Amino acid sequence: MSIPARYGTLIGLFAIIALFSALSPGSFAKSSNLINITQQMSLLAIVALGATYVMALAEFDLSVGAVVSLSGIMAASLFAAEWGIVPVVLVTLVAGFAVGATSGLLIATYQMPSFIVTLAMGTIVGGITYWISDGATLFGNIPTGFRDIGRGDVAGVPVLTLWAIGATVFASFVLDHTELGRRIMAIGGNREAARLTGVPVIPNSVWAFGLCTLFAAIAGLLLTARLGSAHPTGGNGFLLQAYAAVFLGMTAFRDGQSNAPGTLLGAAIIAVVANGLTILGVPNFLQDIFTGLIIIGAVLVRNLGGRTA
Repeated sequence: MSIPARYGTLIGLFAIIALFSALSPGSFAKSSNLINITQQMSLLAIVALGATYVMALAEFDLSVGAVVSLSGIMAASLFAAEWGIVPVVLVTLVAGFAVGATSGLLIATYQMPSFIVTLAMGTIVGGITYWISDGATLFGNIPTGFRDIGRGDVAGVPVLTLWAIGATVFASFVLDHTELGRRIMAIGGNREAARLTGVPVIPNSVWAFGLCTLFAAIAGLLLTARLGSAHPTGGNGFLLQAYAAVFLGMTAFRDGQSNAPGTLLGAAIIAVVANGLTILGVPNFLQDIFTGLIIIGAVLVRNLGGRTA
């Protein structure tokens, strides 16, 4: 992969920033706004980093948005039942991991399509979320100590931005420097060849899907901490944009491979575009159109790059 191709997506991000800075120098180009963008993209980046695990496996998990919603509702409900912060966080994270692990087990064991299994799992999780919340937004009873994990800043850097950076470092370490990551990449590259060389497909698939929804659960907890409330559909907007970020990341740094730094870059592009269009007064429906076009463009670039390699 040539240097221009490797860093083309990063160059594209700087070009987008330069464009919006020229169009709205008094608003977009402010350092405070750029810092705000890093905070706005943080939860999307965390969900997308989780999706990077299953994309590395050459699969999809369509339940991530539902898991974001479930974790928020679970946390708010348990706080209302006077649970402590640590038990609430642990139970919520275990539940989030269990959703993906169950999907991974079914997909790997019975060779079921990940689209169908995770779509069904997301539907089940959505139903459970509505059952717990009664379809209402849950307010109150959320401790200040818990809300602090999603608010404020450290040395001028938003706490949520630090969470996103930490999630990127962790995901990058797992995928690039652990046996689990190497096995996930091997299965994604050629499942049958990986199996024949002794790679245990089922447990590694369970871990990949479990980590995916674990990250979604973390995002749900942070969203609840930041807002001080939880809505049963609060995570619905993350699904499309998370995979857009992953696909964009696959055009950066590596030739068509899922990677954590690329995913973070993809999330940054989506956040910058959304922020810039909002400042320019572009309606939300046009922002959705741009997001869809970004996904198509990322897939097209990836496929064309693969043909010319």
